Amino acid sequence: MPKLKTHKGAAKRFRKTASGKFKRTQSHRRHILTKKSTKRKRHLRSPALVADQDQPAVKRMLPHS
Repeated sequence: MPKLKTHKGAAKRFRKTASGKFKRTQSHRRHILTKKSTKRKRHLRSPALVADQDQPAVKRMLPHS
C-alpha cells in the first residue's frame, strides 16, 4: 500500500484540537477592512471549528494529525 500523503494546503489551514476536532481561522480579514466595524474585525480574530459535515474531509486530508 502506498504512503499516505498530507494535503499541504490543508495542513497550513487546520489544527487539531485536544478533543479531535479541527479548528480554523476565520475569513474576511485580509483586506477592505475600513468598512468593517471594529467589533466585527475583533470577532474574526478568534478561531472557529470546522463544521461537523466537513470534519471527515479534513481528517482525510490530514492523515497523520
